[in-house]
Amino acid sequence: MELEITEDQQFFVETTRRFLDERSTTAALRDMRDDPIGFAPDYWKQGAELGWTSLLVSEDDGGGTISGRAVPDLALVAFEFGKHAAPGPLVPEAVVAGAISRRGTDEQKAALEGLLSGELIAAWCYGEPTRPARLGNLATEAVASGDGVRLSGVKGPVEAGAQAQLLLVTARTGDGLTQLLVPADTPGVKITPLDGLDLTRRYATVEFTNVELPASAVLGELGGADADVDWQLQVAIALQLAEMVGAMDRAFAMTVEWSFDRYSFGRPLASYQELKHRFADMKLWLEASHAIADAAAAKVEDGEPEAWDYLSAGKAYIGHYGVELMHDCVQMHGGIGVTFEHDLHLFLRRVTVDSLQFGSVTEHRERLTAALEAQEEAA
Repeated sequence: MELEITEDQQFFVETTRRFLDERSTTAALRDMRDDPIGFAPDYWKQGAELGWTSLLVSEDDGGGTISGRAVPDLALVAFEFGKHAAPGPLVPEAVVAGAISRRGTDEQKAALEGLLSGELIAAWCYGEPTRPARLGNLATEAVASGDGVRLSGVKGPVEAGAQAQLLLVTARTGDGLTQLLVPADTPGVKITPLDGLDLTRRYATVEFTNVELPASAVLGELGGADADVDWQLQVAIALQLAEMVGAMDRAFAMTVEWSFDRYSFGRPLASYQELKHRFADMKLWLEASHAIADAAAAKVEDGEPEAWDYLSAGKAYIGHYGVELMHDCVQMHGGIGVTFEHDLHLFLRRVTVDSLQFGSVTEHRERLTAALEAQEEAA
């Protein structure tokens, strides 16, 4: 990424990059295409040893950052994930581990040991298959029931939902939000794997039918998790932006190399004026995407009031121009670019899926418009 990074961060990035260069080759990704898990257990455990799952966890709980700034540190990993189209539940694991560290009781924090070691897989059940599928449109309910809580609703698509042993469920309680830690094998929980566009990630629908949970399952306060969910969404989108930029960066580099190696009428493709203009546009989109992703991660880390403005601007811009850049890369490769055998589609799939999760381009444009109108009215 374009951040000014410290020597420790650089070492961290290089270690992650070398590991993914070895374990997340395009050949390995294709081999895992039909694997129900999508990644090897030892791969995720080794990634956890590198620190992927611990950056949002406090030092008192066994975690810690590289630079003292957890979100930018983790964004560096997300960038490499995008650049390698890497498998593994990076975002949900980070969000769940961070949420437990911030609000968990001693009993709930016992799960952190498994998350930090990579032995335990967790999923965040936030989005729902409702229409319109917008941030905050949650129909899943958590209501007080005797000495515990009753949970009912449907979540999906949930990343790593079918692979997770622990589910963090965001539900509505009256006018507020509640978060619950639910073991995946709890009676009344039904998990159905889904087919997905991204070959290297797995999604599922998770149904909760009158699931009875003890009061100890509540993370934080019943009906009082709005601020926590807001932070989790900010972190998830910041990491998603970094990941999209990583995939864009890889695809652009592949296409530039191709344009110099490929000849047409005795000249390299890169020498044609029309293609030069397209490359100039793509480079502009890529550099602007780098900048806004970096800025968004910094704003989230610092808890700035305008963090959501940066995140929505990132989703609106990168979600649009990231897909544009990927399609231009495919077109510039010609017929080979649309074949399964070529690697480009792995990164196109990653950017396309990320552009739709945690709010579409249209929704984030609307959020920005509403924020600007509110500022004008206040002035």
